[in-house]
Amino acid sequence: MTTDAARDYTVKIDVAGLQPNTTYYYRFSIAGAQSPIGRTRTLPSGTATRLRIAVVSCASLAHGFFNAYRRIAERADLDLVVHLGDYIYEYGNGQFGNARAYEPPVEAITLTHYRTRHAHDKREADLQELHRQHPMIAIWDDHEVADNSNVDGALNHTEGAEGTWTARVAAALQAYYEWMPVRVVDAGNLRKNNRSFAYGNLVDLLMLEERLVARSPQLQTNTGTTGVFTQSGAFTDASRQMLGSEEEDWLATRLRASTAKWKFVGQGVMFAQLKVLPESNAAGGGRFVNTDQWDGYQPARDRLYEVLKGNATSAAVGNVVVLSGDAHSSWAADLAQDPNNGDTASGGYNPATGAGSRAVEFVSTSVTSPAFPEIGLAESALKLINPHFKYIELSRRGYMLLHADATRVVSEWWYVDTIANTSSGQSFGAAFQVQDGANRLAPAAQTTPRANPPALAP
Repeated sequence: MTTDAARDYTVKIDVAGLQPNTTYYYRFSIAGAQSPIGRTRTLPSGTATRLRIAVVSCASLAHGFFNAYRRIAERADLDLVVHLGDYIYEYGNGQFGNARAYEPPVEAITLTHYRTRHAHDKREADLQELHRQHPMIAIWDDHEVADNSNVDGALNHTEGAEGTWTARVAAALQAYYEWMPVRVVDAGNLRKNNRSFAYGNLVDLLMLEERLVARSPQLQTNTGTTGVFTQSGAFTDASRQMLGSEEEDWLATRLRASTAKWKFVGQGVMFAQLKVLPESNAAGGGRFVNTDQWDGYQPARDRLYEVLKGNATSAAVGNVVVLSGDAHSSWAADLAQDPNNGDTASGGYNPATGAGSRAVEFVSTSVTSPAFPEIGLAESALKLINPHFKYIELSRRGYMLLHADATRVVSEWWYVDTIANTSSGQSFGAAFQVQDGANRLAPAAQTTPRANPPALAP
């Protein structure tokens, strides 16, 4: 293969003829020089008995060191890594974090900026090792382009002074596809990035695009209190989109048609309701704190709940596990449409039994990015207000480890000891599981690593 400046001297090779469920070792040669040996693994076909993956998101180089990536690279028994976005950050030096300096030092706006930022992150030894040892399935969130991106713009974009939004997105996505191990879904529209992966008959993984194709601009809050809003006014407008009708239909069709034991939905922002004042939906729903999450798009979320619940023509969809990033903190939730209504007969939720939960959600903390201060409540208070959350940890950095087999899916949260310098320390935080057919969470213990995994690349 040849490469040149037109693709920033990057190389991506989609190798054909590989066997399923097989570990391969590879390397590149150029002009007599050889790369380090890499290791990857193909997806199984047919029967699959077990899946182990790491889940990561939100790696701000300006906030510290990527120790979580190194700890994941050392886990030989993983089948793959799922990255839920904010793989890079667009900010210039000092705009968001100052632990380490960026290249380029200015905010990424142009193609040259985004290419340089990707190249700078890729020089990180811990990130290189992650890619060297494991295959990755990735989606973007907002910072691959700009903070709080939507179809028409972003919070961190000034139209005119920073060029047009259309040109900025095109530049960011060109660099993304050059530098990331991601296939182009639609060469005619690089914003389309939703796609699916089948891990044999065990897991169908559906990866969503939630930023650039159809997402309606985030609304301003409507209560007079900074950051707090209610489900009223424009927030109830059913025409506002998170995914858009095409991707919504794709997701509904894939969920309903899946014959896999588990349906994983990989996506950027928290799906579960997060409130600072609890009320049932009938009483107004209470007060919410993040317009960028699905809370800011409740009619769109309700449409997905209708898919999970089923109707006269389509059966209910069970064994759905939502994997989310963006929150820079750790969460495990029962997904209930009306979590502060204790009457399950009217569509509510029983926090003691989990009755009324339609699916579960595991939210990964960040690799380095800092926790959001605007919630302003401790974990214990948040659980009282939001009884569908079974685990909340707001301050630690790390990753999730997921184990799936025919009987259950377990999520473990693992935390590094520091991001202030390179370190090998990590610790287990908590584990929660969902049993086959339960659609609700229960506490769990650490899972057992796979015996005799294929050797790591030397």
